[in-house]
Amino acid sequence: MVKSKYQSVLDLGQELNIQDGDVSEENGTLKIKGTAKTQYEKNQLWDKIKEIGGESPSDIMADIKVADTSVYHRHTVKSGESLSKIAKHYYGDPMKYKAIFEANTNILKNPDVIHPDQELVIPNL
Repeated sequence: MVKSKYQSVLDLGQELNIQDGDVSEENGTLKIKGTAKTQYEKNQLWDKIKEIGGESPSDIMADIKVADTSVYHRHTVKSGESLSKIAKHYYGDPMKYKAIFEANTNILKNPDVIHPDQELVIPNL
């Protein structure tokens, strides 16, 4: 059953609180749809699909929309984080911290000073 094969994708969808989610199975193909909050969350779902089904899986069709296309993601700062650590997480490059700083100059005055519980915009690059 193809649904059980992709159960971890469905679990991730629940964890991310995907809105308007729908799952059905038709002729051995799993059809999923829903709306992720941000592009980052949509990418997480697609990464999980590819992890299970390969680069071009033929047994799943996913229609995942993005609710907020104005940002890549919104990140709540945790204790011990820095902009470079956050940049490495989202972009794979700690030097992209400058883009995050520039997108948040309304709440940040210094790229070396961030505080837990601040919500930062992670911009589309």
